[in-house]
Amino acid sequence: MKIKAKIIISTFLLLTAYCLLLTAVEAKVYIDISSPAFKTLPIAIQAFSGPSGKEISDIIRDDLQFTGLFEYIDRDAYLEDPSKPFNPKNWTPIGVEAVVKGSVQEGKDLTVTMSLYDVFEGKEILKKEYKAEKEFIRPLSHAVANDIYFKLTGETGIFRSRISFVAEDKKGMGIYIMDWDGNRITSMGLKGNIILPPRWSKDGKKLIYSAERNRQWGIYLLDFISMSERKVFFSKGTNMVGDFFPEGNVFIFSSTKEGPSDIYKSDLKNNQTTKITSSYGIDVSPAVSPDGNYIAFVSDRGGSPQIYIMRADGSDVRRITFEGSYNTSPSWSPTGDRIVFTGRRGKNQIFTVRPDRTGLTQLTTLGNNEDPSFSPDGRYITFSSDRNGGKGIYIMRANGESQKRITPKNLRASGPRWSLD
Repeated sequence: MKIKAKIIISTFLLLTAYCLLLTAVEAKVYIDISSPAFKTLPIAIQAFSGPSGKEISDIIRDDLQFTGLFEYIDRDAYLEDPSKPFNPKNWTPIGVEAVVKGSVQEGKDLTVTMSLYDVFEGKEILKKEYKAEKEFIRPLSHAVANDIYFKLTGETGIFRSRISFVAEDKKGMGIYIMDWDGNRITSMGLKGNIILPPRWSKDGKKLIYSAERNRQWGIYLLDFISMSERKVFFSKGTNMVGDFFPEGNVFIFSSTKEGPSDIYKSDLKNNQTTKITSSYGIDVSPAVSPDGNYIAFVSDRGGSPQIYIMRADGSDVRRITFEGSYNTSPSWSPTGDRIVFTGRRGKNQIFTVRPDRTGLTQLTTLGNNEDPSFSPDGRYITFSSDRNGGKGIYIMRANGESQKRITPKNLRASGPRWSLD
């Protein structure tokens, strides 16, 4: 099976970043994102100097704006020329609290220098230099945005994360990977008559997925380091993979190999498979909690498909959805405090619920919405929707705000899964 190496290599070797100056100041959190009453931070992002400067600063702006944590001040209001040194007196009158300035040098590679300033204190609080090949201008820009985000919030950003998904073309279904914002969409060259949404390993170095090839359902592992695909499980019937466990060597899946669909886990090191459910109903769509102690899954043992939780060994089974006659596709938040899932309310919509069955919240209302997955920081959700015609991939904030499509309308895409790194 042919795998496209360039995008895989770039996943891990995108750029190097050198810290030139980190002003010795007491750690300060400018935006307390853990507080429900946080205030947005007014920020100015000047166009970086150099041929690619505006493109880079625009990507940084778009990244930060989507978070809803920053109030971007338009460049038409700036009093300070980008080429001039930072002067807090130029920013106070227009209400700016943080300023980003930068420069770009282009040779064989791109070299970007970024400075972040605190207007109130009148000082530079972060300065870094980044280098990357020219074709990796977007990953480089996302890395800059991540550093700004971390300095101002104390939290790790998601701007270098990726989303895997399944799409169809004339050759059939295949696996694709893109940046979190929908750019750099790349086919991995992996095809099948049917391919189900892949799942990431915790370190982002592997994908595991189910595919029907030559009338047989197998579970396959894509290793980005060795740039190879191998079949890791096969049996008669239908085998549908779930998540990796946190250590990365054990995965969970459902299979009809003994009749009705049950849930199993398999160890990649010794190929040992263990059955963990056995009920009169159908058990599918297993999802492992971040700590590996629990599994959310779908079962119709109560008469209709609903979300259940059990311990990793199959004990202590509890039902957590009671509204609606069809709930499916559970996925955990990174902290394990919420589960996002698809629920049918006339059409399919995205919901979240706490593992203790409280806090049920509907996030979508337009079209059919499916396949939800949390971002690595738990603040955003990706999902598929047909609200604008053909099915595509969308992202939104975890409270349902700022829903937007990130795949082109000419690409029929579904099954998005956000990387964990």
